[in-house]
Amino acid sequence: MTPSTSLLVQYARYHRDPRNIATHYVGIPLIAFAIGVLLARLQMPVGGISVGVHQVVWALVALWYLRQGVSTVTLSSIAATGILVALAHPFGQAPLTTWLLAGPGSFVVGWIFQFVGHFWEGRKPAFVDDIRGLLVGPMFVVAEVWFMLGGGRPLQEQIHREAGPVARQTPRRTQGA
Repeated sequence: MTPSTSLLVQYARYHRDPRNIATHYVGIPLIAFAIGVLLARLQMPVGGISVGVHQVVWALVALWYLRQGVSTVTLSSIAATGILVALAHPFGQAPLTTWLLAGPGSFVVGWIFQFVGHFWEGRKPAFVDDIRGLLVGPMFVVAEVWFMLGGGRPLQEQIHREAGPVARQTPRRTQGA
């Protein structure tokens, strides 16, 4: 099992409720975007050009993903986080109010989604037990979207074998039914 697959299995064990997974489609990109916005405010001169801390952090995250194995999921995770960082970039030099709404605002809203999902799941977030979960989260969302689009069946089956299937929702019963 590749390191990325192992990490996805470990992360998936905390995410078997489809409502929790659904909240991650919104929460994780918002949090990643928010971190990009917050770090984009910090610029440093390098060889006559201005480089944002958000770009440096993205490059380090990209290297970490590559160390987990070169795969569709890791390469797509690098691309997805790169897009979020690129979208965050203009907010780095925006007026303070805009920066605060986009950065901390997105961060708080993203974590609200995460905590609602984990409330439904009845489990704490994965990063509480393993800080790497903060980096695996975007990879998990990318993998789940890939599965939803019909790709990655062998990976999805391996995750289901190791972590268990995603729970099926049972319809709520009404009083007296």
